[in-house]
Amino acid sequence: MALVGVIGGTGVYDPGILENISEHIQSTPYGEVKVLLGYYRGQQVAFIPRHGSGHKVPPHLVNYRANIKALHDIGVKSIIATAAVGSLTHDFQPGSFVLSDQFLDFTRTRKSTFYEGDNDAGVVHCDMTVPYCPEVRQALVKAGEELGVKVHNGGTYVCTEGPRFETAAEIAMFKQLGGHLIGMTSVPEVCLARELGLCYANISIVTNYAAGISPNILTHSEVLEMMASRIQQLREVIMTSIKYIPAEPGCDCKRILDEIGVMGK
Repeated sequence: MALVGVIGGTGVYDPGILENISEHIQSTPYGEVKVLLGYYRGQQVAFIPRHGSGHKVPPHLVNYRANIKALHDIGVKSIIATAAVGSLTHDFQPGSFVLSDQFLDFTRTRKSTFYEGDNDAGVVHCDMTVPYCPEVRQALVKAGEELGVKVHNGGTYVCTEGPRFETAAEIAMFKQLGGHLIGMTSVPEVCLARELGLCYANISIVTNYAAGISPNILTHSEVLEMMASRIQQLREVIMTSIKYIPAEPGCDCKRILDEIGVMGK
């Protein structure tokens, strides 16, 4: 089975239930990345805390390119990324697990591609019709069913620049545009994974209703409190899903490799 990568978001700073954990420093053209390697029931897993230990890196300053390239270079084929999100709909209540299937990108300052015209691959226009891998998402659904945990498969993730929360007017606009979840990290992470032909899924934990939907002001502490109450179940869903991820993907995620040069191969 191919090496699986896990990117831990807010509240998920360590791999938890992995065994025989070792630290590996992976060099990339974008910087060095500390990757924790461990095992779950004989399957090796690579773990990166997106915000660093203790949440020291805000979402707009995360080195997304280094993280994704590091996972790619150590042999990861599939990535499961966690995210703490707000909900734009009462269909997804706080505490819910949701698998995004589409996104709306409202980020502004982030490096969003490996291909900027200054390397051998030149300029690449990457298809994002189905940005989140359907096979990895289905594996997470199966894991939820096995554990008796409801995992919603489908929802549009609105990614904002952060680190501030959104205004009530912005949330009203995002709802009109078809958004269901609001967060600050899925883009460009998902885009970079696709550029390297990796299968990528996002499992979001709804921590609160978004501004204007919630009757209260939003605080980071409530996000952390909800994450703490759900983190063990989240780890179990992710680790259980690994056995359901196909060793040889039948999805279209790696088709981009047919169009690009040596960097993605």
